[in-house]
Amino acid sequence: MAKADKSEAKGKGDADIAVMSFEDALAELETIVRELEDGRVKLDGAISAYERGARLKAHCEKKLAEAKAKVEKISLGSSGPEGVEPADIG
Repeated sequence: MAKADKSEAKGKGDADIAVMSFEDALAELETIVRELEDGRVKLDGAISAYERGARLKAHCEKKLAEAKAKVEKISLGSSGPEGVEPADIG
């Protein structure tokens, strides 16, 4: 199976995106972008790849927002960090 075909096949089951790490989602997004830029994907595959890429981008943005909220919730005491409050991200 060619790389372009892999991206197209991955687009059929997006439930996996929800459990992906930020790094894995970003790596796949970068692969999709390279394939689209290189023109290695047929039109239908390109549309599917673009849609999956949009979902991967949203997932990465959510992961970054969660990380930012956690950093902002760190409680600082006189001797440094005392703990982290859970982020309340809707």
